[in-house]
Amino acid sequence: MKQLETAIRKRANRRSFLKNSLAASAATVGVGLMSSGLSALGADHDGGITEGDASILRFLAAAEILETDLWQQYTELTGQDAPDSGYKTGLLQLDGDMPQYISDNTDDEMSHELFINAYLKSKGAKPVDLEPFRTLLGSQVTDIPGVASKKRLTNLMELTVDTSWWTRYRSDTQNPDLGDTFPNAVPTLAGGMFPAIPRNNAELEIGNTTVPVDKHVQAIANTAGFHFAFIEQGGTSLYAAMAQKTSNLEVLRIVLSIGGTEIMHFQTWHDKAGNAVPLTDGALVFPDLTAAATPPVGESLQSNLIMPEPTVFLSKKFPVCSIIRPTAAKGIAMGAVKALKADGLFRGQTPDFFEFLTDLAEEADEARREI
Repeated sequence: MKQLETAIRKRANRRSFLKNSLAASAATVGVGLMSSGLSALGADHDGGITEGDASILRFLAAAEILETDLWQQYTELTGQDAPDSGYKTGLLQLDGDMPQYISDNTDDEMSHELFINAYLKSKGAKPVDLEPFRTLLGSQVTDIPGVASKKRLTNLMELTVDTSWWTRYRSDTQNPDLGDTFPNAVPTLAGGMFPAIPRNNAELEIGNTTVPVDKHVQAIANTAGFHFAFIEQGGTSLYAAMAQKTSNLEVLRIVLSIGGTEIMHFQTWHDKAGNAVPLTDGALVFPDLTAAATPPVGESLQSNLIMPEPTVFLSKKFPVCSIIRPTAAKGIAMGAVKALKADGLFRGQTPDFFEFLTDLAEEADEARREI
């Protein structure tokens, strides 16, 4: 099989020029990683990978870099090593192990991005580097050293969180792959722009361990709890869909193995979101999901139904089946970009950033299994 470097034909447009320039700067990122023997995987190991597989892995690497960026922000403010604060206390109301889970999720995403980029380089493909787009200001909390001075890729302070994943996984008659849509568990959270991290020292409340915490601070913690699950349910579907497009068995192994951890993350955060403290903070209303099993709401909002209800799959002529949803591969990468953009995660980013990410998504969506 020809080397990947000679097989890839870049588009002769502005986006391709931009991506080539950024990828060239990224080539230096993996040098240190490759010095530990990963280069032994080389193009002759398991027959190399196709252009389509490289495109899939590049998009997944970009997604993992973005996930690492947002999870690092959560970890800095409320992870295992973060100081006690009202915000941290608010998250502890969702589960007493939240700081450990947040720190572990961050470590996982970082390991994914480093591994995928290193693997790409081992196959002669260019790794992904988003550092030129690290321009956003994050939280301006100064009570935790270093937080306010860092530039970010993602914005966690103006989120519009889609919570329809909650009702989607409880339905036994509908599937988004068949065109069905689902209501939001927290409608107001999906209709505004809300912070999921403290924007300043007043919203952090350093040193506060008193329960209950300030209502506004608890609303920020509740928002984070639902955002955790929103992010990880997206990864759950993304990896399941991308696995269907891979050609190389080793690439398939990578996608399935990493995708499995995304499912574990989603299951964890799905469980914790149901413990969000009922409250009203201005326009933001969090219902009591622990009491939602009673009519007229019933099981569509019941907080302890965190295992996927069996539902229609492939066709309504088959029996219902418990599945990840959605998993249709068509347009999955571009769908992920649109969902993250609608989430507000990229508010403030540059047009070049959207162009670069769109280009990666288009190439991943164009990938086809080669037999």
